[in-house]
Amino acid sequence: MEPQSYKNHIRYYPPHHFVYYPIIMTFLAFSVYFSCTTEDKLIWTFISAIFVVLFCLAFMLRQHYALTLQNRIVRLELRYRYFSITGKRLEDFEHQLNDDQLFALRFAPDEELPMLIERTLNENLSGTAIKKAIINWKADLDRV
Repeated sequence: MEPQSYKNHIRYYPPHHFVYYPIIMTFLAFSVYFSCTTEDKLIWTFISAIFVVLFCLAFMLRQHYALTLQNRIVRLELRYRYFSITGKRLEDFEHQLNDDQLFALRFAPDEELPMLIERTLNENLSGTAIKKAIINWKADLDRV
């Protein structure tokens, strides 16, 4: 496996991204086609609406549950790492960092983390800027 970096850190879940979504999109396309070309426009429009709702719900629920839990875990891990490196509590100033910044900091190795947090607080770096500033990327291979 190629070492994780800014350019390749996004991951896909094949059954969801490459099976479920293409199938639901195909059904949606056919139902829209039939709603425009058949005499039963009302029923096919209703079926199309159902497929749109199924697509949106599947996307939202999959993302919401996994990311909510993982966001909590990332915060806890970052607090633990910061405390074990510096002996200070991240919670004392964590409120000054937004979610994007906190989640980008997880890719920083232990030796870069305190300096990068300090720089983020002073310069208000964006999550993307933090990721690009990391010299020795710490891979997060378990995030979905």
